[in-house]
Amino acid sequence: MSVIPELHGASSEADVLQQLPEDVRERIKDRWRIYQLRHHPSWWRRLTLFLSLIGPGILVMIADNDAGGVITYAQTGAMYGIGFFVPFLLLMIPVAYVVQEMTVRLGAVTHRGHAEMIWGRYGAFWGVFSLLDLTVANILTLVTEFIGIRVGMSVFSVPPVLSVAVAWTFLAGTMIFLHYNTWERLALWIAAGNIVFVPLAIAAHPDWGQVIAAVGNWHIPVGTAVGAFTYVVLANLGTTIAPWMLFFQQSSVVDKGLTVNDIPSGQADTAFGSLSMGIIAIAIVILTGTLAYGHLNTAQFDIQAILHLLRESSLGSVGTALFALGLVESGLIAAIAITASTSWAVGEALKLPRSLNLRPQRALPFYLSGILSAGMAALVVLIPQIPLGFLNLTVQVIASIFMPAAMLFLLMLLNDREIMGSYVNRRWQNYSAFAIVGFLILANAVYGYTVVFPSA
Repeated sequence: MSVIPELHGASSEADVLQQLPEDVRERIKDRWRIYQLRHHPSWWRRLTLFLSLIGPGILVMIADNDAGGVITYAQTGAMYGIGFFVPFLLLMIPVAYVVQEMTVRLGAVTHRGHAEMIWGRYGAFWGVFSLLDLTVANILTLVTEFIGIRVGMSVFSVPPVLSVAVAWTFLAGTMIFLHYNTWERLALWIAAGNIVFVPLAIAAHPDWGQVIAAVGNWHIPVGTAVGAFTYVVLANLGTTIAPWMLFFQQSSVVDKGLTVNDIPSGQADTAFGSLSMGIIAIAIVILTGTLAYGHLNTAQFDIQAILHLLRESSLGSVGTALFALGLVESGLIAAIAITASTSWAVGEALKLPRSLNLRPQRALPFYLSGILSAGMAALVVLIPQIPLGFLNLTVQVIASIFMPAAMLFLLMLLNDREIMGSYVNRRWQNYSAFAIVGFLILANAVYGYTVVFPSA
């Protein structure tokens, strides 16, 4: 912050700015605008300040309700109803907040992205490990986004090649040609479409007494196989917290130019995003738990079978079309965020010019790393006869397996007083985070045991 007032008062302000790297120059301009808004008494300016500071938290959380997440929640409700997973997803709201709030503080204090911090603090070996962990997880997750786009557009009889190709082209264009602020606002407008699942859940006319009772019961259906149930629990964990979210939100905080003064706004942004994510996830489980639970036998993993059931239910063709549009929107917004997280991480690791504020000719390798990874995922989805539903759940499980390592790096950084100063984790934050890591490891261990000893 101190640089900005000095530049403002200097006679050679324009010359000093011109000598700085382009991405730094753009961030300084953004920070100077925030500085002016913060020190102006007008209520309108204060409202504008609030709206300027929000974004990364809401975006990462709504993008977390991605196409893979929507399909997972739909499959969850269809397979197990609402008894266990409504309270489970309520619990995921504070879990997601605890994890993502740490990235807000880390980015605001250090002004460095997540990959850059790991490489700089723990060396090349762990830097490469974390980058490979993220890149593989991101490509797999992007596969689920294109699955959602393909399946959603198939409801409108759009050929898979066309829907996937148009989505990838839109994704590349928004990333290459839009300034960060414009890119973020466009992404937030797309993310607003996620709300469609709430009125659809209400239109399903669920038994609200049963929904409320589920919160205290945590009911698991009789005869549930431990292996399959643990698999679905892991899938829901994997779609609630994932490695890409850590890298995305921290780099987004940096690219947006937030400082320690903005941490409270970043925390509020993340809390609102977490609550929105949880409400929408629960709405999807209630929707399919009401209309599809008990109607699927061998097709539990098939999202297209679930869509068929929704069409034959009280929702009809209009409700199913809205669900399909929500599925497309979810895939598109998440693909935008995940692709950016890949580019930021690769750019930070390889010390490339890295900012969505940069023109394509200035930072083409930065943009290409994310866009090409999205292209690889798009090609996978076009493989004939690929089992889309089973592939989606598997990807979410893999994300939950990758998450403990990513969480441990985050915790080490947040407890490093040399880096964080007075903004290090408090005791309750560490306890909460270690409890999350412990549960992830335990769930992975239970699932691994059921795979090795299926008859146990």
